[in-house]
Amino acid sequence: MSFSDSDSSSSYGADYKNFKQVTRERLLQEMLRSAKAGDSRSTWKVLIMDKLTVKIMSYACKMADITQEGVSCKNLEDSSKIKAFLKNMSIKWWRIYTKEDSHYPPWMRYTSSNRLKRICVGDFCFLYCSIVMFLSDMSGKSPLYKKAYVFFSSPVSRDLVTHIKREGTVLPRIGALREMNLEYFAIDSQGFLTDHERALEELFGDEEDSRRSDAVLSVIGTRIASVFASLREFPYVRYRAAKSLDVTTMTTSRDLITTKLAARVWDRISQYKQKIEQFPQTETCDLLILDRSVDQIAPVIHEWTYDAICHDLLNMEGNKYVHEVPSKSGAPPEKKEVLLEEHDPVWVELRHAHIADASVRLHDKMTNFVAKNKAAQIQHGSRDGGQLSTRDLQRMVQALPQYSEQIEKLSLHVEIAGKVNQIIKDSGLRDLGQLEQDLVFGDAGTKDVIKYLTANEDASRENKLRLLMILAAIYPEKFEGGKGHDLMKLAKLPEDDMNAVNNMRLLGGAAETKKSSATSFSLKFDINKKKRAARKDRSGQEETGWQLSRFYPMVEELVEKLSKGELSKDEYPCLNDPSATFHGTSPAAIMNSSPHSMRSRRTPTWARPRHSDDGYSSDSVLRHASSDFKKMGRRIFVFVVGGATRSELRACHKLTSKLQREVVLGSTSLDDPPQFITKLKLLTANELSLDDLEI
Repeated sequence: MSFSDSDSSSSYGADYKNFKQVTRERLLQEMLRSAKAGDSRSTWKVLIMDKLTVKIMSYACKMADITQEGVSCKNLEDSSKIKAFLKNMSIKWWRIYTKEDSHYPPWMRYTSSNRLKRICVGDFCFLYCSIVMFLSDMSGKSPLYKKAYVFFSSPVSRDLVTHIKREGTVLPRIGALREMNLEYFAIDSQGFLTDHERALEELFGDEEDSRRSDAVLSVIGTRIASVFASLREFPYVRYRAAKSLDVTTMTTSRDLITTKLAARVWDRISQYKQKIEQFPQTETCDLLILDRSVDQIAPVIHEWTYDAICHDLLNMEGNKYVHEVPSKSGAPPEKKEVLLEEHDPVWVELRHAHIADASVRLHDKMTNFVAKNKAAQIQHGSRDGGQLSTRDLQRMVQALPQYSEQIEKLSLHVEIAGKVNQIIKDSGLRDLGQLEQDLVFGDAGTKDVIKYLTANEDASRENKLRLLMILAAIYPEKFEGGKGHDLMKLAKLPEDDMNAVNNMRLLGGAAETKKSSATSFSLKFDINKKKRAARKDRSGQEETGWQLSRFYPMVEELVEKLSKGELSKDEYPCLNDPSATFHGTSPAAIMNSSPHSMRSRRTPTWARPRHSDDGYSSDSVLRHASSDFKKMGRRIFVFVVGGATRSELRACHKLTSKLQREVVLGSTSLDDPPQFITKLKLLTANELSLDDLEI
């Protein structure tokens, strides 16, 4: 029986596995299959999880993966019903316990006095058993359950383990008691979250609370470290240092977020180095810790790739898309929910393509399908050579059942792309997107924004606000005093929208503005000079087909510099670099850094049209993805505190191919523009919740 992380999983060897594959195999191999020993092989098991671990499992595994292991999942609607069910079935009971999470409200937390924790599951909150209740269930001559396999998603205290060991009658009935050290959501083959939706509010809020901030950072640090425990990776830990400070500048907790988080991660990984078997003793990868202030534009600018623009414009709930399918009986259309995730090969192929590129490729796929299938040609009939509509595709599904899987996938994405393109046309997003990118690359300024707002009074409230937020990120001085109110008045935006613009200062804008005011002439001169130079750099290099694909997030530039060894060690120190002068510095120390420039302009490559086959097998897609990693260099991990964007996730996929190093993006949350704007408003709306605000 092991009281530490299992040592059976490693990402090294001939069969290289990507980040999500390693996560999935750990859950299936080390946890579920660990019970298939001795007489437990023939016994059906029930997996009971709390709210957090349900999400961990659901992101990494499918329900079919779990049932194939002889395990059933039960909803925790009522603890007494589940206990009665388990007792009557006389089956073995699995539990996954999690230690106290500091972000839970006090009434939900584990307490040393009663050893109980309130867990919120679905729409019910109830008293859920923890260590003492578990021991009560398993002790005595007639235990409630024959066998228990207990897995902790994150480290537990030595005192708790000792407390369990003291129960002599319980110990023989425990089949497993382990720290899985796996407490993150694998949302993508190269992305994970730590489940801190309110991190922006809790860490960057107007009212500083150092105790709350430290508690949140501690949990985030533990969960980041569990990624490295799962992959058996030992990182160089680099972070964005606090801005250059002088005697007139007060240090805030916001300035030290990345410094403190890096220290938390390093402390936990140092423990893993001593505790986990086969954990590397020398550095094997790179970790770069950033916060949302590194790029205030990426969360609000219109991103034109298929994945990002679908989530931005279609009001999707997570990755769930709802569409209508015709009824076979002639009844009204039925609503059907689909998940746009990695099991869909068409989605995987198109998600990072420009929406125009995706639309063209979808049309080509359908044309090729019709050309290669005589039955489809007959069904297409007299419209041969014309463009297929969504209705045509849906009729083919019914008429050609042998091709149903291919046609259904194509039909779905043709419909989605059609909706997106219609919204773009109806709302005039193309002109707005051009202005946004011209602002970013120095080809437009405040006068152009005023001209747009004057000529487009019917533009949506959200789009006008996002435009002004981009302007504020580039020219914060334009919103000082009453200037910002004049722009908001021109845009006819309400006062609470101004809060979103003003709150950008809490992400670093205020310090930069203050520093700029002392050298106003120099700053103005530099900005004009940069605009002129940017235009020269881009002259004649744009891809005329996808001119709205110029934008790229700062994460992309930073990762490239890190990979080339060009990332400044003053601005991005390394905690475990023995050659650095700051080695051994206290985690609370403030480190100097020089301000870095706005984006340089470069030729876009990721949105160029690509050729692909018409494969529809998700297994085939995963095989190709896995084979692409076999010759990769060491991994690069980037963590963004305060929410990541889909453009940043897309950049990590792009850089993986470009650098031949798997680049994994982590964050406290993954935010689409409406979500980010709402969270930004909450930074000074202390009495409101996410549900109280609208964009």
